[in-house]
Amino acid sequence: MPELAEVDYFRKRWNPGLGQKIECVLLHLKAGVFKTCDPRLIARQLTGATLLSSEAAAKQMLFRASGEAWLGIHLGMTGELTSQPADYEPRKRDHLVLVQRGRALVFADFRMFGRVQFHVGPTAPDWWADIAPAVLSKAFTVEAVTAFLRRRARTPIKAVLLMQERFPGIGNWMADEILWRAALHPKRPAGSLNATEIAALHRATRWVAAQALKIIGAAQTPDLVDPPKTWLFGHRWGNGGKCPKTGAPLVRETIGGRTTCWSPARQKLS
Repeated sequence: MPELAEVDYFRKRWNPGLGQKIECVLLHLKAGVFKTCDPRLIARQLTGATLLSSEAAAKQMLFRASGEAWLGIHLGMTGELTSQPADYEPRKRDHLVLVQRGRALVFADFRMFGRVQFHVGPTAPDWWADIAPAVLSKAFTVEAVTAFLRRRARTPIKAVLLMQERFPGIGNWMADEILWRAALHPKRPAGSLNATEIAALHRATRWVAAQALKIIGAAQTPDLVDPPKTWLFGHRWGNGGKCPKTGAPLVRETIGGRTTCWSPARQKLS
């Protein structure tokens, strides 16, 4: 599933349409991506509107249009945004297409695990305003992380890092990367971390998020860009990987229902 940086990468694919009028809206009325909103309202409200701005938070993105329209998109596991030529012919998996004079902004999701949300009003909808403070914001403090870990003292730290109410945008690969850099075993109970370890976790979380946004989120390429080989990222996907820091074999197991990779030579379970 796309995480913080991948979401920002896909969001920017629609940025060429900012400041431009939406001439018509094409969509599949019965598509599962519209289960929390009325696609007919989307078509009525966005036809003739101007796309004003875009932003990303956690694993979601928001596009604002004139007429107090707020369009939210969650990519799920298989969704993506693209900008196509204006004469583009939508495919079966293209569930929302915003047609402008020079382009077509397309949301495709062939398995329909994604979600489209829509709101009309002067202020941001609750589903956007209620997203937890970003891990790069001033609100993401060591004290806030400490309190969160203490409330989930018996839960494996890997599972805690995936909780969006404190670590918005952090997904499976980023959680593994963070724990590897902080030298914390993913099975450690959250309550077992001491102050020094929590500070390392906080620091690694912010570093990984910032660098992922810089490398992946800011990429101006047709395809996603991977982090460098010095990261755990490129070594975690299959069995037989080696730790980039120690050269020792990596381990892959399921923790909290998610495939998890770590370096036993670096991340010891005390």
